[in-house]
Amino acid sequence: MSDSDIDLGTAAGPEVGRETSGGGTARPSWLRVTGAVGPLGIATAMLWLSLIVLLPLAALTVHSFDNGWSGFWDAVTAPSALQSLRITVLVSVVVAVINVIMGTLVAWVLVRDEFPGKRIVNALIDLPFALPTIVASIVLLALYGPQSPIDVHLNATQPGLVLALGFVTLPFVVRSVQPVLMEADLEVEQAAASLGADNLTTFRRVVLPTLAPAIISGGGLAFARAIGEFGSVVLIGGNIPRHTQVASQYIQQQIEVDRPVNAAAVSVALLVISFAVLLVLRVFSERTARKEKATR
Repeated sequence: MSDSDIDLGTAAGPEVGRETSGGGTARPSWLRVTGAVGPLGIATAMLWLSLIVLLPLAALTVHSFDNGWSGFWDAVTAPSALQSLRITVLVSVVVAVINVIMGTLVAWVLVRDEFPGKRIVNALIDLPFALPTIVASIVLLALYGPQSPIDVHLNATQPGLVLALGFVTLPFVVRSVQPVLMEADLEVEQAAASLGADNLTTFRRVVLPTLAPAIISGGGLAFARAIGEFGSVVLIGGNIPRHTQVASQYIQQQIEVDRPVNAAAVSVALLVISFAVLLVLRVFSERTARKEKATR
């Protein structure tokens, strides 16, 4: 390599990661706009996102601090508020774990098995998306309430909360895992079986790493939905303070007794918990996906 080649390479080095505009001004790579919609489409999407998500959340956050930081902290750490948050998080975690297991199983059956009525079952999975959640609460109360026809009484209990939240969050896991299963390479599983791997080993070593990002994503969405759910638990839960009262019911109670700032403070706490969980799960899911891609 000649000295001139070295000089040219050195001169080009500082420009890596920068884009030169028509006027000759270098532009950092993070300012480049690429894609099909262009700057106008991106600006429209950001404006819409700001109007329906960012501005309401900002207004809620500002309102929660109307009484200052001390007022916010007192509202969030009040014994009833803390207990409702604890119950909400605990039940939501249990629901997410159950749905991760059962949702993955349901998705597997829908993709890999054939049976009479499969299309009907597949359509029923989406029913909680369309059904008003208060209707779910009424149905669950009729089935598991004081007049239960099967003599199973779960009203005003935490298992009743788990049942109600499990009903409305199941589709998130199923619909996250199902497309990945449909695209999975069956030849890899068949190769593992031909090498002597049993079904459990094949699932654990071959299938599960592929499904892990989708399972984590679906579980995170199920948790986020459960943590803010109101309609499906309003009747079956009983709204008993410090026992079955979830955070959404506590927020409604604070509004009814004319404490909107306290309601806003607990709402912000729910938002922070939900966002933190989703962020951690998203990072973990992306790392898992990159690791799985690197091993292929």
